[in-house]
Amino acid sequence: MGGPNLEVFKFGIYVLFPIGIMYYFGTNLDQRFSVPDFWPTKEQSNKVPRDFHELDGELERLRLRRLEVRRLRLEQEALDAGNFEEVAKLRTQRFPPQVVGEMGRRIRGREG
Repeated sequence: MGGPNLEVFKFGIYVLFPIGIMYYFGTNLDQRFSVPDFWPTKEQSNKVPRDFHELDGELERLRLRRLEVRRLRLEQEALDAGNFEEVAKLRTQRFPPQVVGEMGRRIRGREG
């Protein structure tokens, strides 16, 4: 049939074809298939509190946010009901951080 030269040619094609395909599609993978700014930077990602004081600060921040959302919800409910005295009272009600912190320490039984 073809002879030894044909077998050498076919062997070369069988070996070089996958290598050529891998080289063509495998180079510049980082530039071709990467999405810029996909992962958040260190400043954008969450910082997990590690020590006691950071945990207390984070708990206080979450507590203040929860109380503020509750106040806004109660204010909206009072507006929907037409209770304007309650709305005025809720709008003047603010929880400064030190008051919330003291309430939390008393509840948890800590001093500080």
